[in-house]
Amino acid sequence: MSRSSGKGLSLKDKLDGNELDLSLCDLNEVPVRELAALPKATVLDLSCNNLVSLPSDFCSLMHLVKLDLSKNQLQQLPLDFGRLVNLQHLDLLNNRLVTLPVSFAQLKNLKWLDLKDNPLDPVLAKVAGDCLDEKQCKQAAVKVLQHMKAIQSEQDRQRQRKLQAEREMEKKREAEQRAKEALERELRKREKAEEKERRRREYDAQKAAKQEMEKKTKKETVHTRKPASSSRPPQPPRHKPSWSRSVLRVLLFVLFCILCTLAACKLTELQHQPLCISVNTLYEDVVAALQNHKTLQNMLQHNSHQ
Repeated sequence: MSRSSGKGLSLKDKLDGNELDLSLCDLNEVPVRELAALPKATVLDLSCNNLVSLPSDFCSLMHLVKLDLSKNQLQQLPLDFGRLVNLQHLDLLNNRLVTLPVSFAQLKNLKWLDLKDNPLDPVLAKVAGDCLDEKQCKQAAVKVLQHMKAIQSEQDRQRQRKLQAEREMEKKREAEQRAKEALERELRKREKAEEKERRRREYDAQKAAKQEMEKKTKKETVHTRKPASSSRPPQPPRHKPSWSRSVLRVLLFVLFCILCTLAACKLTELQHQPLCISVNTLYEDVVAALQNHKTLQNMLQHNSHQ
């Protein structure tokens, strides 16, 4: 195995009690798996190597209490570096760090910190100060932790505000969606009511047209059944002939026959016939009787006037 990866090293040979010295080993990578197999190595020295970054699984070495990463080329620390909660001593001298991860605030047991000779952000550099003696390094640990906690709190507040804004936006969207759905339901309800009213009007119109058609058909049927009675003028009622009218007709007929017979006996050659002679004699007697009756009537009238 190559020495540059650290896998050619015999870590157990370098373990002295609880201290593991891997400095000046020309390491480009940290042998995390081998280190995890040595939980007794609570003090780890990785100074003076060629480390540019630390792998993310490095933060699983939660047994570390003292860590020396000075004089490497580290540009940043893993985002979850704060998982190393048992860490008390951290040396990051002479690297290329500009900022620290926010999770750095979780290193609640950190009591010593050296950040000298790093191109730190001016604010962070001012907070960290110098680490020229034990007291300054301890103060640096306290101040940096406070600073990172403040940043974490601000980020938490921003995150909370963002979350609250997202929740309000979501509530607003939900309210708008509910309003939209309510409006759509109202529109559908109105459309259904209008459709029902339209169908009801059509039904009423069809029913009225049907009734009108039935009336018309019935009227035409009545006219068809009684065409003669409507066109024929009314006739006077016929009375049955009475008995007196029949008698009168018979008398008129007899009188007519007598007149015809009398005329025939007076005006024709039949007047010399025995029948006509009798008829003529009877006629003269009747006329004489009537004249006598008229003379008597005149006399009576004259006597009555006197």
